[in-house]
Amino acid sequence: MNRRNFIQNTSLASAGLLFCTPALHAMHPYKDAIIGHGDFKYKIDLNWGALNANFYPVENCHEMVQDSKGRIILLTDHIKNNVIVYDKNGNLIEVWGTEFPGAHGLTLNVENGEDFLYIADNNRHEVIKTTIDGKVVQIFKFPETAGKYKNKEEYIPTETAVAANGDVYITDGYGAQYILHYNEKGHLLNVFGGKGKEDHLFGNAHGITIDTRENEPTLLITDRMENKFKRFSMQGKYISTIHLPGAFVCRPVIHNKNIYTATIWSGDGAMDTGFISILNKENKLVSAPGGTEPIYSKDGILQPMQQALRVFKNPHDVCIDTDENLYVAQWSSGKTYPIKLTRV
Repeated sequence: MNRRNFIQNTSLASAGLLFCTPALHAMHPYKDAIIGHGDFKYKIDLNWGALNANFYPVENCHEMVQDSKGRIILLTDHIKNNVIVYDKNGNLIEVWGTEFPGAHGLTLNVENGEDFLYIADNNRHEVIKTTIDGKVVQIFKFPETAGKYKNKEEYIPTETAVAANGDVYITDGYGAQYILHYNEKGHLLNVFGGKGKEDHLFGNAHGITIDTRENEPTLLITDRMENKFKRFSMQGKYISTIHLPGAFVCRPVIHNKNIYTATIWSGDGAMDTGFISILNKENKLVSAPGGTEPIYSKDGILQPMQQALRVFKNPHDVCIDTDENLYVAQWSSGKTYPIKLTRV
């Protein structure tokens, strides 16, 4: 029996079992609550995408994207099904992938009208480019020629961004904190960053995206442990910093003119203290679903943020669909499936 037929048959056979932790969700104190601030408020849906874990288990739900067909794609590091594909209602479409034990970063890029995925794998120490249905087409291996590493174990990639010209940028967010810049053929062009406290260095270069909201595209890179996003030129020159005190931000996701990010921890960085952060086109925090209301001082300094409602445990990524609903993937959350936030 092929994989997709197996999905259809097991889905029907387990129709009454499609949930992850129903008792917990049914009793959740914030079930169906409205969270957020200003123009960015959302109703919580705790059962979106919940499946029968006997057939479709997840370990950590690391990242999510929406493809050109409107499908929501989840990356988990469970090798029974690394990639789970849903429709926007949370119905299962297909699963694939058994070879990504350290699946962490998931980036979608449209190339000549075709969707491709870039999977950053912590355990394999490489980034794997696949078609939308999982065929491997390119591998960005351990950058031995960079001259920065003694062995591949020192290199632990966490995220990828792809420029309009096909150049690929990879963050070594759990390794030596370098940013690796390749051309589309996989030739290493530049290495910048590294571990440190200075503006051009990182404590945890966890995520990256290309910011095209202005005329000149730039790189927006997370420094999670320092509660910052740092902006660089496409050639790796430091430009500026967005300070988000008390917010341990994951990767930046740009939708229209806003920046969205899962804030995995808050306050002093304790576990299970996360929320979602939304920044406007001026890069000011305007809504924090699950967190305290953002307040800026008269001199424009954001006051320290923290979790207000224990809706989320350790949110690791946020996906924004075409209706501006949010889907939140969580790390170390008891093997739970994503949470949907429906915009109201």
